[in-house]
Amino acid sequence: MMDSFEFNKIAGGVLGTLTLTMMLGIAAHMIFAPGVPAKPGYDLPSAAAEQTSATPSAPAEPLPVLLAKADPVKGQAFAKACGACHNFEKGQGAKVGPPLWGVVGRQVASVAGFNYSDALKAKGGAWTMDDVNKFITNPKAYVAGTKMGFAGEGSPEKRAAIIAYLDKLSDNPEPLPKP
Repeated sequence: MMDSFEFNKIAGGVLGTLTLTMMLGIAAHMIFAPGVPAKPGYDLPSAAAEQTSATPSAPAEPLPVLLAKADPVKGQAFAKACGACHNFEKGQGAKVGPPLWGVVGRQVASVAGFNYSDALKAKGGAWTMDDVNKFITNPKAYVAGTKMGFAGEGSPEKRAAIIAYLDKLSDNPEPLPKP
């Protein structure tokens, strides 16, 4: 059987180890204090930051010319990233963003039950191919105050392919503009 002196030595050793561990944790927290961000969350890279280049860019082709060369199949592949927030199938409800079935030609902010930003509600009109192009180039610049967190697509060719794909997602696709 263990006498009380042995028990006190074991208990003292355990308590001393726990106290030392706690003190080391406090000291480490004081030395390596984590920084608290001013605004919680993660800032998405802006489209302007991605377009920095030492070589001057060629003059942009007009949207009708780009659409004439656009491949909707490639557009579907490019739009896969949009599927994280949007549905593409007819009759599917909203996710984080409204469904994109029939978006080309649809009235802006018109999906029933979806909570659009006040800025998008105020825009009015219908989504033309040109409007969709401007919006996905830089959503926050085109509709200041939009809730859409996407930074934008910098490649005109990718945007044209996405628009050609979105146009196909309709019972009555809009005719592509003549180049």
